[in-house]
Amino acid sequence: MTNGNNKLNNNNRYWGLVFAFDRAQEHNNQSSDISLRDFVTRRCPSLFSQFYPAWWLSNGHLQTLYCVLGDFSKRDAVVYKRTYIRLRDGGTLGLDFVATENSTIQSDTPIIVVMHGLTGGSYESYVRAILAPACSSVQQGGLGYRAVVINFRGCAGVPITSPQLYSAGHTDDLRQALFYISHRYPKAPLLGLSFSLGANVMTRYVAEEGEHCRLRSACVLACPWNLTANTTKLLSTYIGRHIYSQGMGRNLVNLLKRHVASLAQNAEHPVAKAAIATVKLDKPTVDSFDESFTRIAGGSSPPWPFDSAYDYYEYASSHKVLGDVRIPFLAINAADDPVVQDVPMDASGNEWIVMALTPNGGHLGWFEADEGWGQVRRWIRQPVMEWLRATGEDLVSTHDHRPLYEIDGFLTEAESEKLGCKEIDGGGLIIGTQGQSGMLAGL
Repeated sequence: MTNGNNKLNNNNRYWGLVFAFDRAQEHNNQSSDISLRDFVTRRCPSLFSQFYPAWWLSNGHLQTLYCVLGDFSKRDAVVYKRTYIRLRDGGTLGLDFVATENSTIQSDTPIIVVMHGLTGGSYESYVRAILAPACSSVQQGGLGYRAVVINFRGCAGVPITSPQLYSAGHTDDLRQALFYISHRYPKAPLLGLSFSLGANVMTRYVAEEGEHCRLRSACVLACPWNLTANTTKLLSTYIGRHIYSQGMGRNLVNLLKRHVASLAQNAEHPVAKAAIATVKLDKPTVDSFDESFTRIAGGSSPPWPFDSAYDYYEYASSHKVLGDVRIPFLAINAADDPVVQDVPMDASGNEWIVMALTPNGGHLGWFEADEGWGQVRRWIRQPVMEWLRATGEDLVSTHDHRPLYEIDGFLTEAESEKLGCKEIDGGGLIIGTQGQSGMLAGL
């Protein structure tokens, strides 16, 4: 990218989708084949702009810690309407749809499908920083889009109703949520947006689905990619092990404590035994949590359970599946991210992918100075908004989706009949700025 500040993979090959260069051309059925690299250059100019971190947040540690400790309660207010869906295995997901008063929104308006980070939810400031403007009306300077945040099992107040949590490698929950969203809004293009652990899940889902992916495009931010390499590097430094890894480990244990009674109803079940042992961990790190619990309860069998946390990391890593991505895919990481230090900038040579690396930004930070003393804004907002607008409005997609139908009241998909979901009672309004007590935000 320009000025040596950010880097894009130099991919100029042509590929199998078509972009309309402006809305008039599209209405006239005129379109052109271009490379994804050229498309991003034309449609996402902010991605090539200088990112200047706020001077008081000048390195990756400060950017990351501010994401966790900063007060964002008065920024980017979003109200959601929650829908609960029950999965065929008995689990529950909370789908938080951005509440909108726009009565003129069309049935084919794009929907942003969001996956949050490790222990977060729809309330996270990094989620709201993009959804607040993206779901504002065009008259207010927004995109006028719909959006929905898929809250993982047990996160953001979602109950645990089966002996399973979630993980970086379990993609079926996203898959089933997309059944429901696609069925509810059959004419709307779905645009993926994901953060950190959610980015790893979305990347794996996109790769697994290939040309049948229900997402028209995907944008993944701060994806952890090679879980083995990045966990090893994180644990190799004092601050990595005792600040970041222990912070994430404590959050995971605190989350598990909220649900241990539900998970331990059958005391002889392997997940119950793992849950009871894990909540007793002293000074847990993220790898000790994964060793004690995630490798056993982070997904359905097979392939769970794994023999060790590192066996789980090897399975769940998303860097090795990039070659299978078949939708426009933008990944943005920061080179000074203390949590993610190994980034696959070559993207396996895949022409569907553009990788961007900023030298600064930390983990889910990207804070630059805003108007007013000590005020900040997220630089990442503008390039992501440009990507969402471009792929939501200028992309002509020709991919086919597998048909949806019902079996025993559960919505399922051809070739995935073991999966299914149905809407259940509950939900209601969710105030997006209200986080979870006892939990560190921003992770």
